[in-house]
Amino acid sequence: MSDLLMNVVDWSRAQFALTACYHWLFVPLTLGLGIIIGVMETIYYRTRDEKWLATTKFWMTLFGVNFAIGVATGIILEFEFGTNWSNYSWFVGDIFGAPLAIEGILAFFMESTFIAVMFFGWKKVSPKFHLASTWLTALGASISALWILVANAWMQYPTGCTFNPETMRNEMTDFWAVALSPMAVNKVFHTITSAWALSGAFVVGVCGWMMLKGRNRDHCIRSLKVGGWVGLIGIVLTSISGDTSAVTVAKHQPMKLAAMEGLYEGEPGQSIVAFGILNPAKELGNGEKPFLFDISIPHGLALLATHDYNGFVPGIEDIVEGKTRDTTKLMAKTMSFEQRREHGKAAQHALANYGDALKSRDSIGAQQYLKEIKDNFQYLGYTYLEEPKDSVPNVPLTFYSFHFMVTIGGYLVLFFIVVLLLLYKPKWVPGRNKFQKLGYWIAILTIPLAYLCSMSGWIVAEVGRQPWTIQDLMPNTVAISDLSAGYVQTTFWIFAVVFTALLIADVSIICKQISKKSKTNLDVVDTKK
Repeated sequence: MSDLLMNVVDWSRAQFALTACYHWLFVPLTLGLGIIIGVMETIYYRTRDEKWLATTKFWMTLFGVNFAIGVATGIILEFEFGTNWSNYSWFVGDIFGAPLAIEGILAFFMESTFIAVMFFGWKKVSPKFHLASTWLTALGASISALWILVANAWMQYPTGCTFNPETMRNEMTDFWAVALSPMAVNKVFHTITSAWALSGAFVVGVCGWMMLKGRNRDHCIRSLKVGGWVGLIGIVLTSISGDTSAVTVAKHQPMKLAAMEGLYEGEPGQSIVAFGILNPAKELGNGEKPFLFDISIPHGLALLATHDYNGFVPGIEDIVEGKTRDTTKLMAKTMSFEQRREHGKAAQHALANYGDALKSRDSIGAQQYLKEIKDNFQYLGYTYLEEPKDSVPNVPLTFYSFHFMVTIGGYLVLFFIVVLLLLYKPKWVPGRNKFQKLGYWIAILTIPLAYLCSMSGWIVAEVGRQPWTIQDLMPNTVAISDLSAGYVQTTFWIFAVVFTALLIADVSIICKQISKKSKTNLDVVDTKK
């Protein structure tokens, strides 16, 4: 594969990753704050306590700033499918475009309509209608995320479609198979509930800063109760959906799971690495040990991936070599890399013959080749990979990102439990007054930790499925547009500057709003609005 082509691929991936990472800095806070604001306004609606109205408006302001910049980065992200990944868009536009179209027509319409009422309708509509608008804005944001995540899940597990050899495109045959695939269901729940956890950490951290400054304690207590509960519920549900996601990944993306664990050779009752340092000298088939040091939990990965104490989880070399191992109540079968390539070549050869048969009006031959295409098409992408190592993702990045995500996820569970104990049962937490300032700083520092945890999850999801744009069907080298590396590099740096400016503006405005509002009495609401 030419260096020039790989240069274009690498820069196209870098640009998309840059846009996605910046976009994801805004999305989870929008999803979670929408729920938190809805809960706060519901309490105000039921109690008619003006203090809850002031608290609701405070967090609503931060939601609005974050929402606006999130929309700007999201639009650019969707356009990049056409500019940088046009072959992919052409090949599966009928499938991938459908969820994105629904997101734009339904979800974005809901958000843009009801967010106006939410911000400017306090004295113009009834309290009940305003409350409904707030919840519908939050629902619209979640529905928007749902359809984007469905589209992404299809790339991880292509289903509900059939390849049309006459048009050379994948066409949707079952919309609900795409929308309700196990990969899509798990991804939607895992991502949205993790956004609740991140937003809960954001609320607790902001309140920690205010209380460190000795300001608006009562407002902070109200906010902490809602943020703490939403955060705890979010991280618990994230953990549960993470377990089901592991089973789905083990079934449909075993190479990703192997990279997540740095597993090269699997065995029945496979252990899971709780902590480990990868051996940088380890490569596919070189006989080196995968870890310099590791602490493992016996049978952990078998239980996580198969829900079987003695379950077999294939490693990277097992998948490449196509080893088959028989275990208790489980037959783990894999097809080797070379076998997948042979099946892919058979599909490629049948495609060429099918076209010739159509031209010569050989209907019997065309049907025979059509069957051969259908039998082997799922491995077509392997014909573009030259050697087994091309099918292996970046193991260190995937492994460390996964374990960082799990570690911080466990920390967040403990964090929210302690926050709620301090609120409801302060006597249960020893030395609470002595370490008060330390607690405030821990709350503040938890905000970037929650963001890094969320970002790590996306690194695992996207880097772990490389080299595929569509799992097993289309590698990155085939999906890109016909662009020069210089063009992509130029736009990369333009986007880097623009997105950094937007991020600085977002953080600056949010910090100014927090500082400004914290200096006023948030127990008093401006009734003129």
